[in-house]
Amino acid sequence: MTIGKNQEPKVSIVIPVYNEQELLSEAIISLVKEITEFDFECEVIIAENGSNDSTKEIALELGRRYENIKVQLNDEPNYGKALKRGIEYAKGDLIICDEIDILDVEFYKASLPLLFSNKADIVVGSKHLAGIKDKRSSFRKFVTYVTNFIMLRILVGFKGTETHGVKGFQKAKLIPIIKKCIIDKDLFTSEFIIRAQHESCKIIEIPLAIEEKRKARINPLKRIPNVLKNLVKLTWVIRMQR
Repeated sequence: MTIGKNQEPKVSIVIPVYNEQELLSEAIISLVKEITEFDFECEVIIAENGSNDSTKEIALELGRRYENIKVQLNDEPNYGKALKRGIEYAKGDLIICDEIDILDVEFYKASLPLLFSNKADIVVGSKHLAGIKDKRSSFRKFVTYVTNFIMLRILVGFKGTETHGVKGFQKAKLIPIIKKCIIDKDLFTSEFIIRAQHESCKIIEIPLAIEEKRKARINPLKRIPNVLKNLVKLTWVIRMQR
């Protein structure tokens, strides 16, 4: 279900949220204030992701208060499914996928000119480029390193430094690739970026400094079995379709 008023935005910002009652309202209101300074129309799509706290109610209230906020309700906690549905619903020519605990408008300012000018099909905010200060916990950094630099590179030939997190892309060029993606949950964006790489899309990585605004919603240790299962599935999917 999608709630919100119809607009004709140039840029859509898609934000999956799960159990974010403490952060959601302040973060979204701050974002809306910042993007009103842009000289083009933006919409914010809150992809509510099967929360069991007050996140849904807060998101719906934000959608009623602001014309450029749309709300999608998903009936299960599934990050990839919520993000994919938000992307497919988005009306903008350009799409930014962001995280509620990041909302880096400086990334928007750096990436959107590259997309508007067709210098890039996808711009990825990377926490792993030289000189970047990643202030996440050591364990979260280690999990990301193992996934990106060891598993994805070895198993499917990934050539970049980042698949998860903040990214922007041209909707018309990338929607056909997104529709091919079959992995959901944590590795949806990995499949998306790797498929785009294999189809020779123009991908540019730019630095993204990260500082945690709150602890991870889900214990990383609990995510490992599902990530490993989906890595096996992702490897089969990518290798079979080369």
